[in-house]
Amino acid sequence: MVIRMWHGRVKRDDAAAYRAFLEQRAIPDYQSVPGNLSVRILERHDGDVTHFITMTAWENLEVIKAFAGDDIAVAKYYPEDASVLLEFEPEVVHYEVVAEATAGY
Repeated sequence: MVIRMWHGRVKRDDAAAYRAFLEQRAIPDYQSVPGNLSVRILERHDGDVTHFITMTAWENLEVIKAFAGDDIAVAKYYPEDASVLLEFEPEVVHYEVVAEATAGY
C-alpha cells in the first residue's frame, strides 16, 4: 500500500467552503479510481490560515497513475482551487506503508 499526501493552504475564512469542495468534488474523484483504498482530509488552523492535507491510500504506485498521470509526483489540481488556495505546491509525496495497526473498531 502507498500513501499519497498533498498539502494546501487557504485563508481561514475560506476553510469551511474548501472543506465542502473537497468532500463534494475531490473525495468522489479519488474514490472513482480503482485501486484507491481510502481518503482522509486533515485540517489545521494556524492563525488566519488553514492547512489541509489530503492523505489517500492506494494499492500500489501503478494505480496512482490512473488518478495522477504518468508523473505521479506532480500535484493534481482542480479549476476550483484557483479561487481559494494561497499557493500551488508543485509536488506531492508518497510513502510506502510498512506497518499498520488499528484499534479494532
